[in-house]
Amino acid sequence: MDTNNFIQPLIEQRADPYVYKHIDGYYYFTASVPTYDYIELRRAKTIEGLRTAETKAVWKRHENGPMSEHIWAPEIHNLDGKWYIYFAAGEKEDIWKIRPYVLECIGDDPMNDTWIEKGMMQKADNDPFSFKDFSLDATIFEHNGKRYYVWAQKVGGEGGISNLYIAEMESPIKLKTVQVLLTTPDYDWERVEFWVNEGPAVIKRNGKIFITFSASATGACYCMGLLEAEDTADVLDPKVWKKSRYPVFATNPEKKIFGPGHNSFTVSEDGEDLMIYHARPYEKIVGNPLYDYNRHAMVMKLKWNEEGRPVFELD
Repeated sequence: MDTNNFIQPLIEQRADPYVYKHIDGYYYFTASVPTYDYIELRRAKTIEGLRTAETKAVWKRHENGPMSEHIWAPEIHNLDGKWYIYFAAGEKEDIWKIRPYVLECIGDDPMNDTWIEKGMMQKADNDPFSFKDFSLDATIFEHNGKRYYVWAQKVGGEGGISNLYIAEMESPIKLKTVQVLLTTPDYDWERVEFWVNEGPAVIKRNGKIFITFSASATGACYCMGLLEAEDTADVLDPKVWKKSRYPVFATNPEKKIFGPGHNSFTVSEDGEDLMIYHARPYEKIVGNPLYDYNRHAMVMKLKWNEEGRPVFELD
């Protein structure tokens, strides 16, 4: 795609964007919609084609109870030959009772076949903690024959601290191991307005595993940090992960990129690494930032330095 378009929105008013390139040659796109009340998919043969691709609402929220409010941050994955969507949702009766849920497609065509609810993501049998509090932004990656689930979860109740956790998966709907703390907001740039680590995304290159994450409140202070580990390490050992001392990607007023974050990774049609993320085109937000819908899905060409680490630079 034309790199001159990289500072222009790919898709407007789509926050928490996720792009998955499948073996069928299609790019599948999903994201939080402005009304937070349904999950949509679109697909195209090119990244640029996603801009104008037909959208399909594949699931709508309940009228009450679980999965009836704040439908956030869906991701689509193909696991063991089946399609799954992982997302977070609250309840009308308790809008901040955010928990992770799973949908499964009972067919090979995620755009047109039926999606069924598999309920809340299940913790491991001996895990007393996972998903007991505000939990969201789950992502999945495979490594050395095992599958892992990474998500954000608060401690300390409403207004508490949002950390990132990791666990091995037993199945697409259940964890196998007790959660392990990956990162908590240690630095000042992770503690602006709220103490937040969320929105993990995984990319493996150059003998390393990298996890990006988003930090602080969702305005212009929102920014991205980076975790890394050797790909030979035990990823469930928190000691193997190193966190960047400073943000790796943050607001750039010159480019009119404000509050960049909650990204995913994919590759271009010619195999170059791309980052899909959201950002606003302005700094000042009127009213509640949650209902300022101008977080747009953006694209960045990912670069790599001599040490084999990702470089997040706008052209």
